[in-house]
Amino acid sequence: MSGPPFFASSPPRSQPQPGHLYDVAVVGAGLAGTDLAWRLARAGRDVLLATQALDHLGNLYQPTVEGAVFPADSLFAGVAARLFPQTDGWTFHRHLKAEIEATPGIHLLQSTVTGLDEGPLEGEAGDVVTLATWEGPELRARRAVLAVGAFLKGRLLIGDTLEEAGRLSEVAYDFLADDLARSGVWLVGAEQRAAGVEGAPPYDVRFLTPAPGELDGFRLERFSGVYALGRCTPGEHTYASVLEDAARLAAELSGAAPQGRQA
Repeated sequence: MSGPPFFASSPPRSQPQPGHLYDVAVVGAGLAGTDLAWRLARAGRDVLLATQALDHLGNLYQPTVEGAVFPADSLFAGVAARLFPQTDGWTFHRHLKAEIEATPGIHLLQSTVTGLDEGPLEGEAGDVVTLATWEGPELRARRAVLAVGAFLKGRLLIGDTLEEAGRLSEVAYDFLADDLARSGVWLVGAEQRAAGVEGAPPYDVRFLTPAPGELDGFRLERFSGVYALGRCTPGEHTYASVLEDAARLAAELSGAAPQGRQA
């Protein structure tokens, strides 16, 4: 996609004031969103990483990091290399979060994004994405990336019990899914199964993703500056594949040559 440069001319800031305009806002701090934000900040971009719960940053679908395959140049591989393979997921999360918080240029924010809009902003050459939040304050960025995993209208099934969640005790993005649908984005159903661990039963999660025809690469075609990444996109995904895609999208948004898997 062609257009004017969207990156900031000033140094990245990780403690912005109200009304601050980010280069990129990443919604969702799972594997894809966390790694993308880290890569963009290291490339000099001013990044918002918004998540519904800071305690869920980078959570895996397994109890330890043992056997998890991460691309060698990813944040996840770097953190895992410093830990024992039997390290539990909570300890891994704490190390990931500390690394993100220590990376200049990332504003890690606990906030629930409920909708988005795109339009002009005085002083900006191109359109700006405005994110609505459940808490009230609007957030603005030149580009926005949806990396919300299995949480768009996520419904978790354990036996006969139905929970509005994309994972155990992690609430779904219902308002955001409804807002995308109102914007004309065609959403289709997807499903995945999580194995039982440490006495917890297995469960199924059903959720929505944009239909394949809604995407031009990573970009949602109905917007000029909104992208989707990871499990909230159609198809089969693994830890390695979503992190490889994060590297590709980071290269696209930062204007750098991509590493890893090619488009």
